Amino acid sequence: MATIQSSSLLSSSFSSSSASDIPRDIRAAASKSRASHLSVLKLPSGNLVHEPSRKNGFQTINSGEMKPLIRANMRNDEANCNSKVVEELYAIMEAVADRSEMHKNIGVQRDNWNRLLLNSVNGMTVTAATMAGLASLSGGGEPFLSLKLSSILLYTAATGILMVMNNIQPSQLAEEQRNAARLFKNLHQQIKTIVAVGSPSLNDVNAAMERVLALDKAYPLPLLGTMLEKFPKTVAPAVWWPREVGSQHEKVGGGVERNGWSEKLEEEMREVVGVLKRKDAAEYVRLSKLVLKVNKILAMCGPLFTGIAAMGSSMVGSSAWNGSWGVVLGVVFGALATVVNTLEHGGQVGMMFEMYRSTAGYFQLMEETIESTLKEKEVGERENGELFEVKVALQLGRSLPGLQNLATTHSPSPSDEFASKLF
Repeated sequence: MATIQSSSLLSSSFSSSSASDIPRDIRAAASKSRASHLSVLKLPSGNLVHEPSRKNGFQTINSGEMKPLIRANMRNDEANCNSKVVEELYAIMEAVADRSEMHKNIGVQRDNWNRLLLNSVNGMTVTAATMAGLASLSGGGEPFLSLKLSSILLYTAATGILMVMNNIQPSQLAEEQRNAARLFKNLHQQIKTIVAVGSPSLNDVNAAMERVLALDKAYPLPLLGTMLEKFPKTVAPAVWWPREVGSQHEKVGGGVERNGWSEKLEEEMREVVGVLKRKDAAEYVRLSKLVLKVNKILAMCGPLFTGIAAMGSSMVGSSAWNGSWGVVLGVVFGALATVVNTLEHGGQVGMMFEMYRSTAGYFQLMEETIESTLKEKEVGERENGELFEVKVALQLGRSLPGLQNLATTHSPSPSDEFASKLF
């Protein structure tokens, strides 16, 4: 018994001495870890797994738990749809940028056509007239025949080239491509702004596609088959936008904000449309008709003069009377043909016709844009009125007070002032 008690005393003293030797922070960490292990072993009072309620033998889920799931799914679908729309707009932007570059390059090429063909035809005409004059002075023999035949051949070739050149109007072709390149570049910037600033939708994609197709139709690239008529019977403004039919928005109810619009602003926009129709668009359509008449006369006179000069060269040296008149016809009408060709193609009369026609289309586009905006019954669906007024003023080259003065000046009685200060 004495040995057992002594051993127990030794063990207790050893344990107490060993516990006292352990640092205090280590003992605290050990006690905390034991408590955490014990807390893990405790089971909760309720079920670990939530069992869905059963009704009529089928599992049902609480509607409050379904709402976050539905919202999450809707957000995911919306994000997927938005990303798809953005991808489609980027694809359209790439096609538009490519078309802009193509029209720019083809415009440069056709402008080169105009300069090279004009220089070639004038050179051939002047050379043919010179040869006709030298043939009359040569007196006869082989030099006379060679000069005479060369003059006839050059005049005939110049007549054929002029007929083709006047039919396609290279200066007008170049202006068409320049306009197309500018409009495609403008469309590219508008789509870029929609992607960067706004929240694009499928309507934006459809509108962009319609504008691309309308531009392709208004300014075709190939010459054969789809080339625009260079001498149309009726002159109309150029149209490069999709034509809208009616209003796109219906009235859904009252009580909406004015969105920057007022009755005074709406009346001001109506007056601007009236001035554009009466003055600006009508004036540029009139100028287009005038330039078209001049271009028709010049296009007919050029090949006619070279043809008469070719006939005159063929009569050189035939007899005393016919020979002298043959030289006059060959030299004088050759010089006249050179002057006419320089006026028509060097002055780029076809380009002027296309420029006036496009300017008339510019004003017609403004008219339709303002009218379609005013036709929208729901004011909240319109573009902000103050912003719209600023855009109209900038497109007409006017300040806001100047635009307002234009509407007040034309409201009692029409005046001679044009709406646009740019053209």
